Amino acid sequence: MLDQFEDSGIAWLWATDAAGMLSYISASAADQLGKASEEVIGKPLSTLFLPDRAEDEDKAERPLAFQLRAKNSIFELPVRLAVDDREVWWAISARPQNDANGEFLGYRGSAKDITAIRETQRDASRMAQYDALTGLANRHRMTKRLTATLTAYKAAKRTCALMMLDLDRFKQVNDTLGHPAGDELLKQVSQRLERIIGSRGEIGRLGGDEFQVMLPDIDDRGRLGEIATSVIQMISQPYSLDGSRAIIGTSVGIAIAPYDGIETDELVSSADLALYSAKGGGRGQYRFFSSELKDGARLRRQIEEDLRDAIQTDQLEIHYQPIVRTSDHRATGMEALVRWNHPERGFISPSEFVPVAEETNLVNALGEWVLRRACEEAAQWPDSLTVAVNVSAIQFSATDLPKIVRSTLDRTGLHPSRLVLEITESVFLGDPQGTRAMLKALKKVGVRLALDDFGTGYSSLGYLSSAPLDKIKIDRSFVAGATESDTNNAEIIAAIVGLARALNMETVAEGVEAMDELKLISGLGASHIQGWIFSKAMPQSELLARLQEGGLKFVPSGPPKHRTDRRSTYRKVGVIHEDHRYEVVMRNLSKTGAGIEGLIDVPLGTQLVLDLGDGQLAVCKVVRSAGFTQGLEFEDSLISDGADGLCTRHRISPYALAAAGMPLAALPPGYYNPPQRDDGLRRKPAFLQADLSRSRAA
Repeated sequence: MLDQFEDSGIAWLWATDAAGMLSYISASAADQLGKASEEVIGKPLSTLFLPDRAEDEDKAERPLAFQLRAKNSIFELPVRLAVDDREVWWAISARPQNDANGEFLGYRGSAKDITAIRETQRDASRMAQYDALTGLANRHRMTKRLTATLTAYKAAKRTCALMMLDLDRFKQVNDTLGHPAGDELLKQVSQRLERIIGSRGEIGRLGGDEFQVMLPDIDDRGRLGEIATSVIQMISQPYSLDGSRAIIGTSVGIAIAPYDGIETDELVSSADLALYSAKGGGRGQYRFFSSELKDGARLRRQIEEDLRDAIQTDQLEIHYQPIVRTSDHRATGMEALVRWNHPERGFISPSEFVPVAEETNLVNALGEWVLRRACEEAAQWPDSLTVAVNVSAIQFSATDLPKIVRSTLDRTGLHPSRLVLEITESVFLGDPQGTRAMLKALKKVGVRLALDDFGTGYSSLGYLSSAPLDKIKIDRSFVAGATESDTNNAEIIAAIVGLARALNMETVAEGVEAMDELKLISGLGASHIQGWIFSKAMPQSELLARLQEGGLKFVPSGPPKHRTDRRSTYRKVGVIHEDHRYEVVMRNLSKTGAGIEGLIDVPLGTQLVLDLGDGQLAVCKVVRSAGFTQGLEFEDSLISDGADGLCTRHRISPYALAAAGMPLAALPPGYYNPPQRDDGLRRKPAFLQADLSRSRAA
């Protein structure tokens, strides 16, 4: 009966002596090993199996070797046979045997083949952790992996970056090409992400068009910005979907542990806020988290409520910036730029309220108000001047846009040829046929069409050949720095001008501010120029007075050479000098330096550390000093935060800040608690400067 039981393959029997050497094993079990029973008798039991390895991250079983040494009972412990040609798993059970005196004699046990069961369990486990469509980790696995990583990294004081991204205009692909095409698009997006990220991190699809990327041990924001830029550029390339062509985009939010959170929920929330900010900045951008974004989220909700009232109560106004002909510096048109003078907050930047309008149902109402007001006021100008009005992608997608434009022109009396509608490249995404039909309908009204911010979005030469455009506007990002030797901006501008000329289109170079830029742009052949070199945007009353006094000719006025943009910013920051920290007010900030107020008569060349908050310390020296104001030059340039802001490439770890003596109450909850020092003294701020140097070197 025993022989028949063993030969059936239902289970096998085995036994060891006190030293762990096999004293018996079923012949059919030995066959599984590819050996005769006599070949394995007398060998250690553990040699029959491969060393233990982590097959399941959630499993916490004691390994076989440990249980044998502990002389514990074993119950269905999975082990893998040491065979080369295939993967075979057994579940072994055994009980220790003792003599009458309690002396250990060895084990007697059984074994059964669980290979098929284990494969089924592994498939089920994979289905529970991975997205069936793309093969990427799902939300459950990403949360589990991120939690485990952050827990381990907190103890080791390591960093981990988290990217959150979703796809722009994915819904349009689903709606126009169908859900199968949408599924195929998601597969191709996941493949592109895997090529970019590679072995640097883990990618997950959280659901719908949301993706998450975990990047351990990366806190260099310059490097993260490069990765995010690659992701945006790669995902924005065209897709072939069953014979159809689709173009989408993406926005990326980035948060880094431990700076922006050390718990999973906290870090994910920070990355989500950064993503929201990136989308609010115009999409196709990345953005790093900063503590200011939390306040910004509350402000956006308030802006949405106030903007509804502003549109209805005429709190908004239009300012106009001249578009000047390059050859004779005479204005041929004005661009209408909406401004909001809030009764309590004063002027609110369009970069703050326009994205809010686009994310709500307010953008159409705002766009109609701007169109109507601009046409009303342009009717009071000389007939030779055109007025350019920006049209958002949401407005452009509305089927009644031509009707609204025609009605506005009829009501205000403005000739259609004097109205220029500026559209962005994003209108060409998703539905090319619908876009061409809309452009033709607008041209039928008689208005002119301009392509705004050319080269910064989803540029394609295909739509230029078929779209009835009259003008291309070269984005200011190409103009800024075009005179510097380390950029290719001048060559890009020359190529755009040549392309436009070949297509019989005008070109407008935006953002010209310095005389050297004016000379360069004029030499490259741009037909028109727009920027502070001629005039800032001005309200209607000022514009009418200016036209009466000086006519249409504008005289260029500006600095002789372009310099890095300095953003006016009035906020309190810290300045560290040797062992002291001072509160000052920062008046402006650029990549290479800053202007501050609050110290008096600081000698030129004084070395300082500027504390910009959130662990951002910039080593700098005083290059200008007059009374209470100083000009600082950074040792290492700041980098873009992905939108309109600047940030340091590296930050000082909160672990280092805590070790340097920052009060624990000032640190986010859960940060590293440094050991108490017997002398009760804090380490000096000079430690932070040394830590900054080490971070930069790393």
